[in-house]
Amino acid sequence: MNKDTRLSDVLHVLLHLEHATEPVTSGVLAQNMGTNPAVFRRTMAGLREAGYVMSGKGHGGGWSLARPLEQISLADIYNALGRPGLFAIGSRSQHPDCKIEQKVNKALADSMQQAEALLIQRFGEVTLDQLRPEQSP
Repeated sequence: MNKDTRLSDVLHVLLHLEHATEPVTSGVLAQNMGTNPAVFRRTMAGLREAGYVMSGKGHGGGWSLARPLEQISLADIYNALGRPGLFAIGSRSQHPDCKIEQKVNKALADSMQQAEALLIQRFGEVTLDQLRPEQSP
């Protein structure tokens, strides 16, 4: 199964954008993410709509941060990306006739909901400025 790396990719881009002195083009950022500019723009659309980044077209256009990293949490970015699936575990079927399968599905669903809630709570406690690498003296 392929892993969804959008959250990690976008966090990486945002931390680099903090150091940009001018807007950075979709082409440059897409290359850093290992994708093409159209996919990159689709991925970033939710972040722009939520007000975390800005983009401009034409000469001198590109992407830049719309607010400081201290004002953006992991949960903000996760939500702006459309809440990508956190876990790959799923139920065998959605409407089982088997009583055992019903119990198994309920136990899995309840546990996954609790784990996801805890992870999203933790995402809300981490702001992007906390992800900066430490500077050596």
